[in-house]
Amino acid sequence: MQHPYLLEPHIVSLPAPKTLVIATRESPLALWQANHIKARLEALYPECQVELLGMTTRGDQILDRALSKVGGKGLFIKELETALLDRRADLAVHSMKDVPADLAAEFHIAAIMERETPLDAFVSSRYASLDDMPPGTVVGTSSLRREAQIHAQYPYLGVTPLRGNLGTRLRKLDEGQYDAIVLAAAGLTRLGMGDRIRALLPDTQSLPAAGQGALAIETLADRPELQAWLAPLADAGTAACVRAERAVTQALGGGCEVPMGAFALLEDDELWLRGFVARPDGSRFARAELRGPVQAPEALGLALAQRLREDGAEEILASLVDPGAA
Repeated sequence: MQHPYLLEPHIVSLPAPKTLVIATRESPLALWQANHIKARLEALYPECQVELLGMTTRGDQILDRALSKVGGKGLFIKELETALLDRRADLAVHSMKDVPADLAAEFHIAAIMERETPLDAFVSSRYASLDDMPPGTVVGTSSLRREAQIHAQYPYLGVTPLRGNLGTRLRKLDEGQYDAIVLAAAGLTRLGMGDRIRALLPDTQSLPAAGQGALAIETLADRPELQAWLAPLADAGTAACVRAERAVTQALGGGCEVPMGAFALLEDDELWLRGFVARPDGSRFARAELRGPVQAPEALGLALAQRLREDGAEEILASLVDPGAA
């Protein structure tokens, strides 16, 4: 059975591509990511004409409700996948953390790029860190994962939803709608806004989401020539970490409606994988960590998911479906 990630290209000798079309969202960060891939491809294949197909997704359109209430992060990629199916685009570029753990059989992750910082960033014009914030001040975030961890460590802070692209989130902060916001540091760094980061939250304080900081290039599963052309862009170390992380969320049925983190570090030839499942209010956590060989990332992820179940993850997940269950 072929693995859905990073298949070995079956084409040994292949002419360089003549044209490639990249499907992308039209937010500034998504366009940066797509243009980054475009530049990498043009460097690899100087004779290739690489074009962008900009699209607006439902995730971009629905800004008045939390993602967990309207269908999850998959809303950011459905239109791009339709463009692949219709052959209007050859590949789509995503933030890996936005790609659902269960990828439909028609699609394939052809390359996982080298990771930018996977950590969360604390941004505020008033305070230097979460520790500095007094009771009653408000943190904005789009993530139940971050919300649960903040509630658990800082129960005296308010945490409210924050939607919109990066510029919108920063504008809402600057207008005083929030005292601070927490978001992925990678996006700020990529858009040249690293100076807005007051503090990087260590993974012991805010464990990242599966795939955070990594870019994914998606193609149709029946396009082996694309898989061969894109293979040089893949980073094996990042891919192993991300595969382990996503195996955890897939095994537990995690999405953005579940406060869940999974984060792997590559140390020599070994992966150190940590994960948690929590209630949104931070009142209950299941935590676990394991180490295992880099050659078997999915097995390590499945083993960690089982450890999380043993620590109470099943009861927490059941309580999210039926609040009276636990």
